[in-house]
Amino acid sequence: MGTDNSAGARIGVDVPDARGRVELDREGRDLVRNARVRILGVEVLASDWHVLRKTTYEYTRLDGSRSIEHRETYDRGNGATVLLYDLEHRTVLLVRQFRYPAYVNDHADGMLLEAPAGLLDEDDPATAIRREAEEETGVTIGSLEHVLTAYMSPGSVTEVLYFYAAPYTDADRSGRGGGLRSDGEDLEVTELRFDDALAGIRRGDIVDAKTIMLLQWAALEGPFASGS
Repeated sequence: MGTDNSAGARIGVDVPDARGRVELDREGRDLVRNARVRILGVEVLASDWHVLRKTTYEYTRLDGSRSIEHRETYDRGNGATVLLYDLEHRTVLLVRQFRYPAYVNDHADGMLLEAPAGLLDEDDPATAIRREAEEETGVTIGSLEHVLTAYMSPGSVTEVLYFYAAPYTDADRSGRGGGLRSDGEDLEVTELRFDDALAGIRRGDIVDAKTIMLLQWAALEGPFASGS
């Protein structure tokens, strides 16, 4: 995927890829924030939708010796997620969807229960998660609380995920949800008792990391924490 057949031109580097992008090999070349790391080269391996790069760098180890390292990084952009909760009825609103990577890696059917989430695209995190929550669950978010920010798989994926929480009531459910069919989304909106959702983590019914993190935050220091 990294090379075009026309005179050796490289897709996403010398000529536009499917999304019109070029010079994707420039990402990271100018990094100088860490004096122990010197970037030597960046190669685009694939850019069909998101971007897979192979970066070569010189790394100064703790003992002062230097080594040449190679790392593949998957750049899918940054994202945001939200835990929608109804404090009065002690419920949370999740979505169930098919996840092929989980399916191919031993999950029974690939159908995962998750907190609503999506990529930022060109929006700020709060705007993006309001958009995604409405598309996926039909809920129009009012007040929104930032919970935390985390790198979800820093060994290989560049994504930063912004975590939020927001209350909802029946009055906030202005649409059907289910995601955008034009984007290939096919989501089942699922309302669960909060205690059942927590138990679902222990049973292995909820195995999505961002959802587990939000549910445990809600139990430990969020809206369902004892004494809150």
